[in-house]
Amino acid sequence: MNWKHEKEEVDIVIVGAGAAGGVLAKELSEMGMSVVILEAGPMRDPQHDFASDELAMQVLGWQETRLVEGQNPLTMGHNNSGYGVGGGTQHFTGVFLRFHESDFKTRSIDGVGEDWPLHYRDLEPYYTKIEKEVGVAGPRHFPWGNFQGPYPLPERDILSPNADMFRRGCDKLQIQSVVSPLAILLAPYEGRPPCINRGFCNQGCMPNAKFSTLIVHVPKAITAGAVLLTDCMVNQITVGSDGLVTGVTFLHGGVEYSQKAKLVIVSAYAVETPRLLLNSANSQFPNGLANSSGWVGRAIMTHSSHDVYGEFDHEIRLYKGTPVLATTQDFYETDKSRSYARGYTLHAHGARPLATAKAIMESSDSLLWGDRLRKAMFNYNYYGRVTMVGEVLPDVNNRVTIGDEKDKHGIPRAQVTFSYGENDLRLIDHAVENMKSIIRAAEGTVRYVVPDTAHLMGGCRMGNDPQTSVVNSYGQSHDIPNLFICDASTFVTSSGGNPTNTVMALAARSADYIIELASKQEIR
Repeated sequence: MNWKHEKEEVDIVIVGAGAAGGVLAKELSEMGMSVVILEAGPMRDPQHDFASDELAMQVLGWQETRLVEGQNPLTMGHNNSGYGVGGGTQHFTGVFLRFHESDFKTRSIDGVGEDWPLHYRDLEPYYTKIEKEVGVAGPRHFPWGNFQGPYPLPERDILSPNADMFRRGCDKLQIQSVVSPLAILLAPYEGRPPCINRGFCNQGCMPNAKFSTLIVHVPKAITAGAVLLTDCMVNQITVGSDGLVTGVTFLHGGVEYSQKAKLVIVSAYAVETPRLLLNSANSQFPNGLANSSGWVGRAIMTHSSHDVYGEFDHEIRLYKGTPVLATTQDFYETDKSRSYARGYTLHAHGARPLATAKAIMESSDSLLWGDRLRKAMFNYNYYGRVTMVGEVLPDVNNRVTIGDEKDKHGIPRAQVTFSYGENDLRLIDHAVENMKSIIRAAEGTVRYVVPDTAHLMGGCRMGNDPQTSVVNSYGQSHDIPNLFICDASTFVTSSGGNPTNTVMALAARSADYIIELASKQEIR
């Protein structure tokens, strides 16, 4: 690659073209700012590069090795990361939930975790903006949290057999449930077609009915003048003698290039963002950039995501339809009668055959392999599945650090340490029992309980106190004012719901703040 603009200074360089990076690129470039987006992975064409193939589409997850340790080492890859333009939005299920007010004030309300430096009301207009841009389809009435509908587009009118099973079980137990709010179209919208129920949302949506920043925000940013450079691995954020960032260096095809910028935004997600900041240490910032507090990499969180599979006497066919079509948040808020704080969301969640085989093989109830696994998979069409999105409380010892090994670029690898706390484990136990009860109420027999995790958050938490946080509520570094972090790494707590909507709403809010700074000529 001959990067002809290497010596030119742009207004903004964005590291990462995922959920947050795409929003930022669109908003800032449409305001006339010069923007360069650097993405470690490729730019894909959904019609040619996506396939209804579970194995082939594992490439949509982060490809580089991460080192893991702790009492509950995380499985890294497709389940909790993205690779390529669009990031994780290429292969997420499309579930699009808002956080509740309690998520931002867990310390004040429930005495656990920490409070965010903002309220639900600060994000509300940005949730609305993002949902309209994405074309979210959801129930007319959503019975939990601050926002109770309606969504921009109506809910799905035809459910999968697995979603119908889930809702029947919930009804018998007097658990409220709704058709899931989804970033998946039911009618043509801004040139995109409606969903045709292929069911391979986790392998990338070939028709473009499911939202991703790959097909919505990034193309609009490019139209507005943003420059996208793919297959470019950023290896360092550069700093001037005045202590302000001056741009980044990146690797492409084994050659190092540089990009000068007035302002750098890191949107590389909860592992790669701390990794880059720590690997950018220099004589001025020996512990890494934005890390005077020592909080870079600390208090990472996942969502507990255990699955319960049940067997029925009639066909469910987990591959049919959009994976997640029914949801309950009846167990989302703290209930003092329970043995734990905070809560979780339950979804009816479909699964393709290979994912099901891998899951039940690793089930906590049995160790299936060989002929026993083959015979268990004969019943695949009769399995139903319920999954949880469980809140995990922040723990300073759960962290991203830099390992001794180096990757193919010569960059030290990220090392991810994670262990569940006692509250997390009690919450999981409660959710698993409820999932079992729903399957039994729907006249199924519980067969397998599968431990799992999904989504990564934290590692560069926001806060008002520079001694206990990395950035302010807009993602601006306390230490370096022209360095921003805008992705799930700034989360203070994890919530009990899917995070994509909140990641994007925060990005839109940060973009407005940056535009305001630029209007006042407060960007270097």
